[in-house]
Amino acid sequence: MSLQTNLTAAIQNFIQTIYNEKIDKIDFQATRKEFEGEVTVVLFPLLKITKSNPNELGVKIGNFLTEHIKEVESYNIVSGFLNLKITDGYYLDFFYTIKDNAHFGFVLPETNQKTVMVEYSSPNTNKPLHLGHVRNNLLGFSIAEILKASGKNVNKTQIINDRGIHICKSMLAWQKYGNGQTPENSGLKGDKLVGNFYVKFDQEYKSQIAKLIQEGKTEEEAKKQAPLLLEAQQMLLDWEAENPKILNLWSTMNSWVYNGFSETYKNLGVDFDSYYFESNTYLLGKEVVQFGLEKGVFEKDPDGSVWIDLTNEGLDRKIVLRSDGTAVYMTQDIGTAIQRVKDFPNVGGMVYTVGNEQDYHFKVLFLILKKLGFDWAENLYHLSYGMVELPSGKMKSREGTVVDADDLMKEMTTTAGKIAEELGKLEGYSEQEKAKLYTIIGLGALKYYILKVDPKKQILFNPEESVDFAGNTGPFIQYTYARIQSIIRKADFNLNVICKNLKLHEKERDLLKQLELFPETIQLAAQNHSPALIANYTYDLVKAYNSFYQSVSILGEENSDKKVFRVQLSEKVGVTIQKAFGLLGIEVPNRM
Repeated sequence: MSLQTNLTAAIQNFIQTIYNEKIDKIDFQATRKEFEGEVTVVLFPLLKITKSNPNELGVKIGNFLTEHIKEVESYNIVSGFLNLKITDGYYLDFFYTIKDNAHFGFVLPETNQKTVMVEYSSPNTNKPLHLGHVRNNLLGFSIAEILKASGKNVNKTQIINDRGIHICKSMLAWQKYGNGQTPENSGLKGDKLVGNFYVKFDQEYKSQIAKLIQEGKTEEEAKKQAPLLLEAQQMLLDWEAENPKILNLWSTMNSWVYNGFSETYKNLGVDFDSYYFESNTYLLGKEVVQFGLEKGVFEKDPDGSVWIDLTNEGLDRKIVLRSDGTAVYMTQDIGTAIQRVKDFPNVGGMVYTVGNEQDYHFKVLFLILKKLGFDWAENLYHLSYGMVELPSGKMKSREGTVVDADDLMKEMTTTAGKIAEELGKLEGYSEQEKAKLYTIIGLGALKYYILKVDPKKQILFNPEESVDFAGNTGPFIQYTYARIQSIIRKADFNLNVICKNLKLHEKERDLLKQLELFPETIQLAAQNHSPALIANYTYDLVKAYNSFYQSVSILGEENSDKKVFRVQLSEKVGVTIQKAFGLLGIEVPNRM
């Protein structure tokens, strides 16, 4: 039973006995650093029930707790707050309870626990992954790992947007201007090759628009009448009509892209348990639209397009099927959600990791699924996140101004190597060891820089800043982990002993209090779908460790019990850093 549970029960018992009143909840908070104590009881909610003043009530409860709860050593009262000083024995008992617990902080899923599907990445097969996809993948992967650690069964999934007008644009441009290029004969990754033709389409399309405007068309007319766009629209109709030639081209170019994506995912360190393809799920979506028409959920306009009217819910009318019978994104997303529940009947929720420009889309999607009568629609969550921008501004795929994910990872590795060399931290390393370390540091810097920010906030990405070896950065935390491993390697004595009769140093207590927060932080991160809580917890743990490291002697300590305990404490901090960083998808090096 936790200390807070014991304190709650004791205070409830005290209120019941002395004041004959029942109280359900006691408010606790961590004691502020300027006051003595570790746990603070907020007295204000109790004043009305007890009809007493804060000082009088604080003294009574404080005396009761010091007398009846062995872990409470003393107390003080400051402005309506009862600060409790907890005994060293409590923290030492806590430490030796978790010391060899490999699952500390993690909760194993219960039998028959429902599965949460976490969707992320969900790329289009007309371009390579870019910086925006990097944030998406890192967020989705991390949330999946955090949910698992909190006790959920998780299925990592993605929907690959492999059809539609944007895919046809790349296909058409390759047909017209590709001259038979393939990944093999061009030396390009398949996703990059296809992406080049998406950019080429946009260039040629703009050229045609400009020509039509010169011939007297309005800009709006020119955009609709440009021959290249009309050909792409016809290609989409041919694809949906299963034209063999178009399907063969589509299959070939998509296979190039999938090979490219696989390489990027591997380098980024993310994976998936299941895959869905829009080319399959949009058909189910079209069937559901027909079902919704029969139920009166949807309505058909005179031109044959199908809509849903959500004005009574404060939203707008939303199209779910075009007048020519082709599907829109909403059609596909309806079909995908339903297909997932068919494939995994034990689904207890879905998390969609998609940028905040799609907030409205997901409000509509979730509402449509509820109106169609699916009870599981109550457990859908949109993990909305802000865009990643560069100092130069917003990226645009069709204009070729994106930061390619592969190029970014290479740049981060190069930057990490440059800074590590300048700091002179690599003495005695082979070139192979250096290369591996640069990758661990570079990717750690990238992932931490992105994940330490609340998902809802926009990020202005600065590669140089992210690889700083000081401050709230991945390399700073990785360096502390490596420092701890160095201490453990040098400890030439038995660490499998228990040292409980110690007077704890203030910095040791601070470290133990931070370790105690790890399980709670995982649960909060899962509830809030926020890896930032894990990232910043880890930074706080590392700050506490470095303060401890600078304030006390570890291997040089003369008292053998203190020396053993401090190495044991260091080791547990290292394990916790490794586990926390694992939830963020970040590796930690044993040497730096």
